Amino acid sequence: MTTRGAAAERHVPVLRDRIVELLAPALTEPGSVYLDGTLGMGGHAEAILKACPQARLVGVDRDTEALELAAERLAPYAGRTSFVHAVYDDVPAALADLGVTSVAAALFDLGVSSLQLDEADRGFAYAQDAPLDMRMDQTSGQTAADVLNTYEPAELERVLREYGEERFARKIVGAVVREREVEPFTRSARLVELLKRVVPAASQKSGGHPGKRTFQALRIEVNAELSVWARALPRAIDLLGVGGRIAVLSYHSLEDRITKRVLAEGARSRAPEGLPVELPEHAAYLRLLTRGAEEVTPQEQAANPRSASVRLRAAERTRPTPSTTKGTHR
Repeated sequence: MTTRGAAAERHVPVLRDRIVELLAPALTEPGSVYLDGTLGMGGHAEAILKACPQARLVGVDRDTEALELAAERLAPYAGRTSFVHAVYDDVPAALADLGVTSVAAALFDLGVSSLQLDEADRGFAYAQDAPLDMRMDQTSGQTAADVLNTYEPAELERVLREYGEERFARKIVGAVVREREVEPFTRSARLVELLKRVVPAASQKSGGHPGKRTFQALRIEVNAELSVWARALPRAIDLLGVGGRIAVLSYHSLEDRITKRVLAEGARSRAPEGLPVELPEHAAYLRLLTRGAEEVTPQEQAANPRSASVRLRAAERTRPTPSTTKGTHR
């Protein structure tokens, strides 16, 4: 059991009140299922369970320590909660194991969690020296050190360029390859020192910490975040009953781009041009609940600096589709 502090003391849920405002209208029926696909330390789930006394939570996370902390935090609601250790693209199978065929509301709070950033031994934060791990699920998979030490230079450059949007990817990879031939990378401080040497000083002044983009890229690669999310979002939408709602919090442009595309596709009519009457099967099956992507207020950003980059998008299911999982909100 973790001894690093209670979840409520360590985690400020981003846009908590806005999430409740968006999702609560779908959670009024007895037994309505609220899916928290990235449970973290349970801040959003706690707010939903408090505001929606009819709702039942299914909380999913790939991080076993997060599940443990969330279960402690949500103990007062134990009769209405289920917890699942899974990656969020495995959500349909996890729900099926619980006998749940559709959900009334779903939230996905993407990216690295406060728990993972705050614990030095997880290796996510470039400000602290730690083993280069970065796995959200520490029970399996390759680490950031594995990526740095074993990837071919061209593949490592692609990771930094695509996932970190790092302009100096080639320079960084050249330095990494030279150093790993002398000694493999094991800790974050050595990588940060390399980045401080290689990234031009002018860029460090204007673009923030030189480790920011490389650490983001490694984390995304280690956890397959973008490919998992591209699979997970359509599956989650398929689980929504009619009138069900989904909200997504994204923290960088790559994951927000996937969210925007999938929600926009669902909110678009498929009627062929020139057709005088829109057939039911051509109608949009989602209604967008946010105008573009919503951001936090300056007040919330000041209180919770990690919320600065968040983008919120939400939508409501308006009709079933052939791929929709059969069933009710229960």
